[in-house]
Amino acid sequence: MATNISSFDSVHGFSVSNTTIVNELNDAKNLNSLELKNQKFTDSSATTFILRGLNTAVLSLDDVGSQITLPNNTINFITAHIIGVNDSGGGNISKKFESVVTNDAAGQVQTLSTMETIIKDSIPSGQEWTCVPFDSGSANKFSYQTVRAGTTNEIKWVAVAQVISIDWT
Repeated sequence: MATNISSFDSVHGFSVSNTTIVNELNDAKNLNSLELKNQKFTDSSATTFILRGLNTAVLSLDDVGSQITLPNNTINFITAHIIGVNDSGGGNISKKFESVVTNDAAGQVQTLSTMETIIKDSIPSGQEWTCVPFDSGSANKFSYQTVRAGTTNEIKWVAVAQVISIDWT
């Protein structure tokens, strides 16, 4: 008996383990990361990540310290918006980084250039909070290093980073 096979369709959305991934309004939700690819240029991709950290730390993707993984033999355009806020809410800093980062065949990550824009700096007097690109960790890994000095207040750091990777062999 012949069977008509139709495209996947879900009237009420799509979920994995009862967690909504695409809702009935076609909104993507609850994604850990999102990678976009162009079918004409399969050697490139764009991925957006959320990183977090406390006080002095290397910002991570999760609670075990994972960092952004960069593919071998790529040039990467990385744009990140980062904010640090103290526990009283009375101090904060907001920055934007635009970096060009390479990763060779051995996984050696190197930042070629970075432009830093300070959007707002209201760090309390006598305190020093810094955030810089971090490329000296493990092979194929990239993140941001934060430092808190001059205070014992907790500083929460959050970053949203977009990584555009292109094959560079």
